[in-house]
Amino acid sequence: MLRLGQKVIVIADSFEQNLPIGEYGYIIAYDRNADNVFDYVVRVPKTNKHYFVPGADIELEEVLIQQEVDRLEQEALIDFALATRNEEMFRRILNGENVEAAAEAEASKEVQSKEDFIKQINLKAWI
Repeated sequence: MLRLGQKVIVIADSFEQNLPIGEYGYIIAYDRNADNVFDYVVRVPKTNKHYFVPGADIELEEVLIQQEVDRLEQEALIDFALATRNEEMFRRILNGENVEAAAEAEASKEVQSKEDFIKQINLKAWI
């Protein structure tokens, strides 16, 4: 649940109530009526109005900024991979794998010694 006074951005208008999509506003109240579909009352300074909105129609400004940063970072990495002709990096970015996850996968593929394997089997058998 969002706090009172938080800056939010209107991202949708699911009930077609002419919300100013893309504009910022501030949460000024919760709508606690169980029979009502609206979750918040948002004050939009540009239109100088209050709107009843469901939680799905608004998003925190910080979350939207972080999503945009992630998108730009991915595009920059794709451009770098194409410029350097690094096919492995390009495929890893397009498949959505993290660099850390790929390193862990490579580390887990290491061959175990015979003694380590026997210890692991004995431990599982003992449990």
